[in-house]
Amino acid sequence: MAEINIGASSWRQVEVGRVLKLENGSLAAIVEIIDHKRALVDGPSADPKLAAPRGPVSLSKTLLTPFVIEKIARGARTGAVKSAWEAAGIDAKWKESNWAKKSLQQERRKALTDFDRFKVMRLKKQRRFEERKALAKVKASA
Repeated sequence: MAEINIGASSWRQVEVGRVLKLENGSLAAIVEIIDHKRALVDGPSADPKLAAPRGPVSLSKTLLTPFVIEKIARGARTGAVKSAWEAAGIDAKWKESNWAKKSLQQERRKALTDFDRFKVMRLKKQRRFEERKALAKVKASA
């Protein structure tokens, strides 16, 4: 007989305490699940860019992050959510994630002027030249 291992899926689930990335770029934790399409969220982040007001949100307009705030009560008020948010260190975890780093890089690139884009192009050309020169040197010695 074949051995079958049954384990929990590694998919992110909609659950109380799950941190969401909202459509406007802010973060919020699920406080209560209203129905299969909506959830009550609260985002008490210390960073004003990431903070979200408490209110219902359509789950189709959110993205589930890998972060979960453990032991948060269903329907918890803003103060309890804020203390649990800080205890879990969600802001620090978010800033260390590749997701946040990539969005920060995209914001920086959107803010570049025409001259800044020109300087970036020149730096890329210089880097490419140095890489090709080093590769040619390695090939010649081999």
